Amino acid sequence: MAKLRDLAKVCKSKNAGPFEVTIDLMFETREIYDKVVKSGVINEQLFARLYGVDPKAVLYTPYPAALALKGTIPRRISSGDVGDTDVYGAQQHAPLLDVEIPD
Repeated sequence: MAKLRDLAKVCKSKNAGPFEVTIDLMFETREIYDKVVKSGVINEQLFARLYGVDPKAVLYTPYPAALALKGTIPRRISSGDVGDTDVYGAQQHAPLLDVEIPD
């Protein structure tokens, strides 16, 4: 099994407004992208489990033309509110890095 950190060319997160974070996964080749998509590992349930949100609140979107996958999740604490530790949402991609994709 390969970890997502080794398969994705880019894995980043950022705010999608003050109440949501979007996480982008981008792949260098169609072969790698197809392998990840066909594995079925990346989906709404994975985002929900990793980020502690309701699967119904996850917007998961594959973008085949860009060899990219996007997950948008609600923030537990709105950006800049008391207790927020990542105002820009730029560190939220980390839990995805260790996700394993079957060979």
